[in-house]
Amino acid sequence: MNSYSLSYIRQLESESIHIIREVVAEFKNPVMLYSAGKDSSVMVRLAQKAFHPGRFPFPLMHVDTGYKFPEMYEFRDNFCRQIGAKLIVERNEEMISSGCHPLKLGVDKCCSYLKTGALLQAIKKHGFDAAFGGARREEEKSRAKERIFSVRDEFGQWDPKNQRPEIWNLFNTMVGEKISMRVFPLSNWTEQDIWYYIKLEKIPVVPIYFALPRQVIRRNGILIPISSSSTVEMLLNDSDKNVKVETVVCRFRSLGCIPCTGAVESSATHIDDIIKEVQTARKSERENRVIDLTSDSSMEQKKKAGYF
Repeated sequence: MNSYSLSYIRQLESESIHIIREVVAEFKNPVMLYSAGKDSSVMVRLAQKAFHPGRFPFPLMHVDTGYKFPEMYEFRDNFCRQIGAKLIVERNEEMISSGCHPLKLGVDKCCSYLKTGALLQAIKKHGFDAAFGGARREEEKSRAKERIFSVRDEFGQWDPKNQRPEIWNLFNTMVGEKISMRVFPLSNWTEQDIWYYIKLEKIPVVPIYFALPRQVIRRNGILIPISSSSTVEMLLNDSDKNVKVETVVCRFRSLGCIPCTGAVESSATHIDDIIKEVQTARKSERENRVIDLTSDSSMEQKKKAGYF
């Protein structure tokens, strides 16, 4: 990495730290959403730097669907314990216990119950008036419309036509009663920037970002990982009967629920390998997230309903 790249990364770091401090100064009860993914890990490191040598003055919250990778749960618990962070785990237990699953209800409906619904319930339950998220503008076209400080109405909904101007990085943080703000400190970062920063800061990440031989099913051109015999059965029943379980050397560029997160064929076993891959990638890291592919406006409709 040359000096120019280092300088650029430090500029992004400085901007993000400023945003995090601004939220703490202006809001009464902020929270940082934490999924154990790479963007969340970078966001936590920035929060640590923003308030060093003290601890950052807000909790981390994981909206858990119950279908995340086992490695993510293990990493989440160990990491939060190591840094001494307060972790809140929120789940829509009623829908999880009823068997809510994307292969039963469909991706959109399952997401609305286990992600969007659980998030809105959690924000209301704890009275959070601002929530940090790790979304970046270059990830997906609807996220490119998002402001850094993104207003949500009393129902937690996002209106892309009713957002505030952010000229010269001046942020309007005023919110009325029952109105909340979503804040995206990584808005101006790219996937490549994230991995450069992880390398620079030696930030630990979930090992499933690295390539290994994994059992998968090719479903609609996407490599869906196999986590259990019940998942195999549902996938085979929901797919072409000729679909086979195969072993492929692959990794994950973006992490979500197991049935909705596709892997990419890759031999990248180190961060430098991942950076080289990202530099030559011609598709978004979310190209294999089934949640984004149900329609051309899938993500935007979910965000309007309250999805992060």
